[in-house]
Amino acid sequence: MNVKLRIGTRGSELALWQARHVARLLGDLAGAPAIEIVEIKTEGDQVLDRPLSEVEGKAFFTKEIEEALLAGRVDLAVHSLKDLPTELPPGLALAAVLEREDPRDVWLSRDGAGFDALAAGARVGTSSLRRRALVARWRPELQLVDLRGNVPTRVRRLEEGRYDAIVLAAAGVKRLGLAAHVTEFLPLDRFLPAVAQGAVAIEIRAGDAATAAWAQRLDHAPTHLATAAERALLSTLEGGCQVPVGALATLDGDTLELRASVVSLDGRRHVAGSRRGAVNRPAELGRALADELIVAGAAGILAEIRHAGAGKS
Repeated sequence: MNVKLRIGTRGSELALWQARHVARLLGDLAGAPAIEIVEIKTEGDQVLDRPLSEVEGKAFFTKEIEEALLAGRVDLAVHSLKDLPTELPPGLALAAVLEREDPRDVWLSRDGAGFDALAAGARVGTSSLRRRALVARWRPELQLVDLRGNVPTRVRRLEEGRYDAIVLAAAGVKRLGLAAHVTEFLPLDRFLPAVAQGAVAIEIRAGDAATAAWAQRLDHAPTHLATAAERALLSTLEGGCQVPVGALATLDGDTLELRASVVSLDGRRHVAGSRRGAVNRPAELGRALADELIVAGAAGILAEIRHAGAGKS
């Protein structure tokens, strides 16, 4: 007899799109159980008056959902993988990673000016330390302004004239049907994305074989391998979603290539590298490249950022 599967998710439009997408995919499987979507409010949804980089703690968009999963109130959780800490709480497991959407960042400007053409002093909105650092690296004369809220809210604030341009993830913009607002897709040679950007994760209770059997049928192995390398790199750098680390792994036959960068908040210092390795050893590849970046100066950049953050708290 089929058992209902309850999906835990945030209530934002993008999070609900992701949860409904997983529900549709599960529903298309032969003999699929009934699906229920359970909305859960997270700390990241409630703290809107300041950047999350200034808030003590981590797992801002996942903690409450994981607590519901551990308590048995939901059976699986759907997250943007870039929001999921590299170390999962005891008792939880990553069951599947869906095929990745476009991992790039996108530039939306009010008057249609591209990234290099926007006038000096213009106001650029972003909630990401990585994006702020990269904008500062390539266009230090622009004025960086914090931008919070869900994707449609951010686009609306741009249209209202509160910002001259904003930077978002291409994946969310595309998934919500807002691609017509995009002025420019930012190139990967200048804007490496956040770790696992564009990928959707399914998290379950460890040992829940019944739920695992359903979730694992949605796993996209190339995306899972690529993001495993990126997450191993981030873990080794001891970073989280609120550090200016960019990374992207791509598959080429039986080889995985990983590129990564770490940028100081003012954009003046930049450490980057790349490394290739066996596709079946993604974590080893991520750790090895992280070690190279640490030796090259990434450790000093990240220590300075953490010290500055500690000084604000």
